[in-house]
Amino acid sequence: MRIAILGAGGVGGYYAGILARSGHAVALLARGPNLDALLSRGLEVRTPEESFTVAVQATDDPKTFGVCDVAIVAVKTYSLAAIAPAARLLAEGGAAILPFLNGVEAADRLVESGVPANQVLGGLTQVSVVKVEPGVVERKSSFQNVAVGERMGKPSERVRRIVEAFQGAGAEARISEDISADLWRKFAFIASMAAACGLARAPIGPVRDAPYGKVLLARAVREVLAVARARGLRLAEDEESKILAFIDSLGGGMKPSFLLDLEAGGPTELDDLSGAVARLGREAGVETPVHDTAAAALGVVRPRTP
Repeated sequence: MRIAILGAGGVGGYYAGILARSGHAVALLARGPNLDALLSRGLEVRTPEESFTVAVQATDDPKTFGVCDVAIVAVKTYSLAAIAPAARLLAEGGAAILPFLNGVEAADRLVESGVPANQVLGGLTQVSVVKVEPGVVERKSSFQNVAVGERMGKPSERVRRIVEAFQGAGAEARISEDISADLWRKFAFIASMAAACGLARAPIGPVRDAPYGKVLLARAVREVLAVARARGLRLAEDEESKILAFIDSLGGGMKPSFLLDLEAGGPTELDDLSGAVARLGREAGVETPVHDTAAAALGVVRPRTP
């Protein structure tokens, strides 16, 4: 397949690396020192198991990508508006658009920005990856999960091909029969982790171990699932226990990307995490006190000016 990656940070760089190594033609949208490093040295990928370097096509001009089978959108939610024109360009050329963003509204926002609705898939990934320096990304987690599905209708041939590409590259990928429900399951996990770790300014281990830390996490997860159900999502009764068990399984030093952004003093995804839970909860008539608190308290923090 010919695969475009819109966003050359941790997640985008990692999947660009493993997909290119497995034989796919990968074009990576990048800029600045990251682009310079990719052009001069290639893309270095580090994992708990190995390290490798692979050559990828890298450019700051998506017009040079040509016709692509799929374009993976792998930016932070606060950069989605900036990357949307590139996604629209590739979609108009025939590419399926696969968003790998936190939150549950990325696909709708892409459509609102002019990307043809029938070209936008639903997708998610669960992986902990950081860009450690220009041209170098490192996967911290033992897991690298991917789910892809049609937003409306049954799984399609294009979804099957994309999932097979990820599987062939070594990711734990699957076809989703209900991508909306899967996105809300991830949302319950990531928004609750972000709220708890962000408020504590600490990785998940100290949060879990603190008095009432697990109570905070449970209430945060419960609120997201309540909003999802009020919006008509069909979720199993044991979703909360499954998500909390996964949180319990994480290494104590694990930091959600929200906390990393907060510590760096740059923009964060607060509006699309706890902020979205609070907003969507009000629309659905569901009380969300934990996420209201996180949105209010963490919203006071402003990014550093350059």
